Amino acid sequence: MSPTPHLLIPLAASTAEGCRQALQDLALPQIDRLLARLTPAGLDAGSETDFSPPHERALARHLGLPAGQEGRIPWAAWHRQQMQPQAAQDAAWAFITPCQWQAGANHVLLADPALLRLTEADSRALLEILAPWFAEDGITLIYDQPTRWLARGAVFDGLATASLARVLQRDVSAWLPDKLQARALHRLHSEMQMLLYTHPFNDARAAQGLPPVNAFWAHGAGALPRLPEYMQAPEMPTTLLDAALREDWAAWVAAWKALDAGPVARLAGHVADGGSARLTLCGERSAMTWYTARRSLGQRIQGLFRPQRFASVREQL
Repeated sequence: MSPTPHLLIPLAASTAEGCRQALQDLALPQIDRLLARLTPAGLDAGSETDFSPPHERALARHLGLPAGQEGRIPWAAWHRQQMQPQAAQDAAWAFITPCQWQAGANHVLLADPALLRLTEADSRALLEILAPWFAEDGITLIYDQPTRWLARGAVFDGLATASLARVLQRDVSAWLPDKLQARALHRLHSEMQMLLYTHPFNDARAAQGLPPVNAFWAHGAGALPRLPEYMQAPEMPTTLLDAALREDWAAWVAAWKALDAGPVARLAGHVADGGSARLTLCGERSAMTWYTARRSLGQRIQGLFRPQRFASVREQL
C-alpha cells in the first residue's frame, strides 16, 4: 500500500507588510480547489519568536521526531543516524553552520551562509582550524556539507537552539541559546571572532573578493535515544521560504503561482480521483493541516456553498 501523499508548504503566508500586499491580488485556484475537498485536522498555533518555525515542527511530527519542546527538535542526531544507523544513539548532536555576522550600530545580523560561497576544500580547512578550540570544550566537529558541520558534545543535550531559518538576516541577540546552559558556546562565539578576525584563512578570502567567515551558528541540537519508525518524507518545496528570507515578494508570488499550477494541482487532481492526501500550510507563527476523510451529505453540501479558501485561512498562519 503506497503512503498517503503529504504536501508540506513552508512560508505559505507571512506577517511581513510586503507579503500582505502581495497576497491582496494573488489568485490561487488550485489551492482553493484542494481545500474545498479536504477536512481540517487542526491548528499548530505558535509565535514568530519560537525557536522552531512551524514547518520544522510539522516535518518533525510527520517523521515521528519529538517536536513538543521549543527549539529542541534533534535534527542533527536524526541526520547522523540516517547516515550511520548503527551508530550509538546516546550522544547529543548539533549542526554547526560557519557564517558571517555583520555588526551594525545597534545590532549584529547573520548573513546568508550561501553568500560565503564556501567550497568543500575551504570548509574542511576551516573545520581543521576551529576543531581544536571546540575540542577544549568537549565538542567534536565532523564535516557534513560546506556550510554545515556535525558537532557532538554534552552541551547539546536538551539545549534549545534557534533554527537557521529564524535568524537569517536578523539580529542574532534574540536567538542565541541560554547563556547559563550554553556558557561554552557563548565563549566560543567570542573566541572564534577574535581568532578569525586576522587569520590567514580570511586574508586569502579577501584576496579573492569573498566575505570573511567570522562566526558560527549552532542549531538542530539534542539527543535521539530511539530512532523513530521510518516514514517517507513529505513533499516540501522551499521556494516560498527562500524568497521570503530574501524579502523578495515578487519572487514569492511567482513561486506560489508555480506551486499552485504544479504540486498543488497534482494533489488536487489526486483527491478528485478519489485518492487520499494530506496538506500542511505553514506561516511564521502557525501551521494548519488538512486530510481526506469521509464526509456526510450535509458536510458535502456545506462544502459546496461554504468552501474553504486560502484567503480565509492564511491570517491564521
